[in-house]
Amino acid sequence: AFKAAVLIQRWYRRYVARLEMRRRCTWRIFQSIEYACEQDQIKLHNFFSYLMDHFTPSSSKERDFISRMFISGESFKEAELEKYCDYESMEVPDSYTGPRLSFPLLPDHATALLEAFKHKQQLHARYVLNLLHETRKHLKQLPNISHVSTCYSEEVTVCGDLHGQLDDLFLIFYKNGLPSPSKSYVFNGDFVDRGKQSLEILIVLFTFLLIYPKEVHLNRGNHEDHMVNLRYGFTKEVMQKYKVHGKKILKMIQNVFCWLPLATLIDQKVLIIHGGISDTTDLDMLEKIQRNKFISVLRGKKRKESNRNVEIQEINGESKAEADPAGSEAALSLCPQPRPTQAPSMANKLEFSRWVRQTVQEQIEWCRRLVDISESEEEELTYSSVVSLTDLDGPCWTRQEEWKQILDILWSDPVPQEGCSVNTVRGGGCYFGPDVTGKILEKYNLQFLIRSHECKQEGYEFCHNRKVLTIFSASNYYEIGSNRGAYVKLGPDLVPHFVQYQANKTAHTLTMTQRQGFPVALISRVEESAFRALREKLFAHTSALISAFKAYDKDNTGRITLSNWATAVESVLHLGLPWRMLRPQLVRSTADGMLEYKSWLDDLAMEQRSQEHIQSSLLEVIYRNRSNLETIFRIIDRDHSGLISFEEFHQTWKLFSSHMNIELTDDGINDLVRSIDFNKDGNIDFNEFLEAFRLVKQSQ
Repeated sequence: AFKAAVLIQRWYRRYVARLEMRRRCTWRIFQSIEYACEQDQIKLHNFFSYLMDHFTPSSSKERDFISRMFISGESFKEAELEKYCDYESMEVPDSYTGPRLSFPLLPDHATALLEAFKHKQQLHARYVLNLLHETRKHLKQLPNISHVSTCYSEEVTVCGDLHGQLDDLFLIFYKNGLPSPSKSYVFNGDFVDRGKQSLEILIVLFTFLLIYPKEVHLNRGNHEDHMVNLRYGFTKEVMQKYKVHGKKILKMIQNVFCWLPLATLIDQKVLIIHGGISDTTDLDMLEKIQRNKFISVLRGKKRKESNRNVEIQEINGESKAEADPAGSEAALSLCPQPRPTQAPSMANKLEFSRWVRQTVQEQIEWCRRLVDISESEEEELTYSSVVSLTDLDGPCWTRQEEWKQILDILWSDPVPQEGCSVNTVRGGGCYFGPDVTGKILEKYNLQFLIRSHECKQEGYEFCHNRKVLTIFSASNYYEIGSNRGAYVKLGPDLVPHFVQYQANKTAHTLTMTQRQGFPVALISRVEESAFRALREKLFAHTSALISAFKAYDKDNTGRITLSNWATAVESVLHLGLPWRMLRPQLVRSTADGMLEYKSWLDDLAMEQRSQEHIQSSLLEVIYRNRSNLETIFRIIDRDHSGLISFEEFHQTWKLFSSHMNIELTDDGINDLVRSIDFNKDGNIDFNEFLEAFRLVKQSQ
């Protein structure tokens, strides 16, 4: 009996270990593909930024058009934005049965919204715009770093990424209670994208923010960025739900996002930021940055920065000619410092007083030009602008330094290794080690750091000797059963207490017999989904894989070793996956340890073609580039109408042709756009846009 028990125990431990290994491999696949996609997004945005910085418009109309296309959130001044998003002129029809909002908001309004969204009702566009308008007014008065105290409430609840998963937010409120004067919440960014109910989450959070401004705190995440929203679904969601007023709602949301606070401090001891820190993170600088200037964190404004650096170098006593001999005269002429006229005699006090006022006014005008402020941009004073004005004698930071501060706290990830390095996997932010964490905590007298930004299987995870806590609140993020969501509660002792959950209706309907085998079935389902995504990725790089395989197949036998297969696949995909361990799920076992790679690739192509009836070579290109193509389409589609107009195509092609040194006349561009417009309706839809990328193989 004892031997039998030991045998069963050994078998069970081996079984559990195999399940855990399968779970970890599945997780690595999902995470590697997600981060590779984020890297593609940043590369694509950097490409368009490069085009913008090196493109010389031929007319003011062309300049305005390109500027509106790629810097859409910045083209509206205060008065223009309010006029454009005029909600008061919208009428709510009597047939509307959804919730109605009146301001100031009351707790009953929040309850009505929650009930409406549970029943899949939609809030009228007038109320959405009104809510965004009031939210923006409130956010503008908030500091960059919110300060929360546990003295006023028994505990503070911190939630991580929600990513448009409204069921998770409902479950948090069900388990923990709604925000109230005795229940404070901090929502740590990434409210939108990926999920299908991002807008509803924003509406709920903004409503509670206005009802309980001292108890509800929102941090900005890396997905609160209109350029990221183009790729990951939020822009598309808004336009589908509000076909008439969607553009106005998007414009207002872009402006609200840039006013979200950057961090939260609990009892001056716990710092909450979305991504992480770097070795250059400076909380003093973060407190004084005018955060609304960074509508998209992906793009640092290099053009204005270069002009401004001329004057900053002069202030610091550095000669522009020494720093950049080429073109120094042209740069200096952009913003010359006024030379004061000779002072009149002190005997004539009236004359002297006028001279002082004139000289001061000239110096003020020079300073305005230096920091890119025009008199037409008269806005109400905000918290950050007041801080800037009261610290005129403080250090002078460049736009690039401020941009990097925000980029690092929104995009960075912790790693076990010491030091700070560029985050090559995501393409933005940095990797920071335990030594960097220790220095920042010691410098600002903090106990620990709470961040989100990374999906964790249990919903939370400690690292850096329990000094960094990652909290992630979107359960089933990759697939049903892939991960739990969690939130953390902090009392006056600042000891974290975790609550985990899984918003999964499937699990609640299982019988007792089904529940016993549920973990295995769930892992199999998640694993199948991960390998399906990985096979799509492999198929999308068929051409590159063939070239890599041929490098190991010197004799053109069509066969390579399984070890060479693993090395070649990693050299093409750069996903950092354990390919030898994943091989049994991807490659049929062979007796002699050799793989016929062409037949293996044919099998991948057959699997994808069974889902899409398109020729294999075209399908490969579309699979490899479909996310980029859709993002490019949405960038060119400036008004988010779902169609590219001839004018939008014309101006974008001029940008491309300038970069590629292709001489193309206006008639040539018109011929090109007409050839893509297959149904001749005067616009290009997404299917026509994809069709234009068919590959035509030239004959020898």
